[in-house]
Amino acid sequence: MGQGLAAHLRKEFRLDWNGIHGASHWARVRFHGVSLARGLGLDPRVPALFGLVHDSQRRNDDHDPEHGPRAAEYAHWLWRKGVIALDAASMALLREACHGHSDGHVEAHPLVQVCWDADRLDLGRVGIRPDPRYLCTVAAKDPRRIARAWAWSTR
Repeated sequence: MGQGLAAHLRKEFRLDWNGIHGASHWARVRFHGVSLARGLGLDPRVPALFGLVHDSQRRNDDHDPEHGPRAAEYAHWLWRKGVIALDAASMALLREACHGHSDGHVEAHPLVQVCWDADRLDLGRVGIRPDPRYLCTVAAKDPRRIARAWAWSTR
């Protein structure tokens, strides 16, 4: 799932692979999502895929309000092509997570919340400390988790 998809996404990615929305961000978001999902007893596949896909359709590193919806549609296209292997319900959650990940929402299915939290925990890379008010899950709001995420993303 991950390596073939990652290679495909890298080939298509328009921005700096080593930039603020590139590979290291994707890896941290994937890590946070999988960790949060496992801690909550949820299937980690959707957050793992979200980490790779959510910013893959950005056109720039600045204001790009449609990148989430584009990522959602791209993920759906990859699913239809067999590149992403999920059941239909999980694919719908991945699409929802991608579509709304930068809109500031906190209410959603627990797997979608995990995805949004995973992305928000990596805001340190742009100098923003994650704020518990904008995190969805109790696990993500843990001050120790936020401190670890901040330290990792600001290295």
